Amino acid sequence: MKTLATPAPTAVAVPLLDLKPQYQAIKSEIEPVVSRVMESQMFILGPEVEAFEREIAVYCGMKHAIGCTSGSDALLLALMAIGAKPGDEVLCPSYTFFATGGAIARLGVKPVYVDIDPSTYNMCPKLTAAAAAKCRRLKAIMPVHLYGQSAEVDAFLALGKQLGVPVIEDCAQAIGTRDVTGAMVGSRCAIGTWSFFPTKNLGCFGDGGLCGCNCPHLDEMMRMLRVHGSKVRYYHKHVGMNGRLDALQAAVLRIKLRHLESWHAGRARNAAFYDAAFSKAGALDTRHGWEGGGLALRFPYALPAPARHVYNQYVIRVPAERRDALRAFLAERKIGSEIYYPVPLHLQECFEYLGQGPGSLPVSEACALETIALPIFPELKQEQLQAVVDGILAFLPT
Repeated sequence: MKTLATPAPTAVAVPLLDLKPQYQAIKSEIEPVVSRVMESQMFILGPEVEAFEREIAVYCGMKHAIGCTSGSDALLLALMAIGAKPGDEVLCPSYTFFATGGAIARLGVKPVYVDIDPSTYNMCPKLTAAAAAKCRRLKAIMPVHLYGQSAEVDAFLALGKQLGVPVIEDCAQAIGTRDVTGAMVGSRCAIGTWSFFPTKNLGCFGDGGLCGCNCPHLDEMMRMLRVHGSKVRYYHKHVGMNGRLDALQAAVLRIKLRHLESWHAGRARNAAFYDAAFSKAGALDTRHGWEGGGLALRFPYALPAPARHVYNQYVIRVPAERRDALRAFLAERKIGSEIYYPVPLHLQECFEYLGQGPGSLPVSEACALETIALPIFPELKQEQLQAVVDGILAFLPT
């Protein structure tokens, strides 16, 4: 392995994410709607939220959309709506953001963590079926469309039907993602959930989330649950939560939704640049293990059309013993990166009681040690993309 000199900082700084260019491009559209909400003095739910719910339902291909406080609360609402209770079990991946398992556990439900497919980073259907066979009170299956790539929706729907349990799709990172049939993720299951955290492809000016479904009963239930279980003010049919979407966030999201497809295109263009550059340097995609040789880097495999990866994150893999050193090398060159996620959920201290210790989910554990997210936001310039590639190739042995 070659010896590396301390790199001189690159002349081109590349942040992991910079939201300022996006805002400047749509500032003239955003400011009037913010003013409109201020003038109305209607800040919680109301016509802005209702209009956004109609528009986002059309975009996502579902009959009903229920705006809520965050993606985390969207998961809670979904689980509450299907009647999840203490002692029940929900199958979900361990290699994901904490909210997936956290929402399950907060209701006293047992998260049953399942390993992932290394080519897509998404929960493996075969391993899910095997885990389901050991469950005694299975209540739901909750796949996550991680980083903007669709999980195997058909397989999970078939398994849910076989087991008689609903599928809740965690689409927090996957607004606009399409599955292998070309359908939008979240549109074919019992309930889909989304996050509008500012770093998402469609992000608001704070926290915001969404539940979507095609069932009128679930729609009505989640609308009640987000306002403390009340359909008529001060009369409570259920114990719900304060899960209402702000009118200001809805107004901002309505403007941003008009630009979302162009932002998807920008992310796809940047991903294609990385793919081509890394492939030319001898790297392979994530369908290939380390035994496949080539450059010690694996770039993300994207399912072919009509599926669509929206690249909320562009995540590469490098050998675990080189990962942190590569990040430090890039940081010296003023190139941003991040690790999503350094500790799988089954190894988090708060989930020790589940008994899924080290070695129980080997692919999730390996990905946690090997992955790095690179800058992918649509406003990146060509020279910034090239600086990222040059930095990585300068570090990795050829």
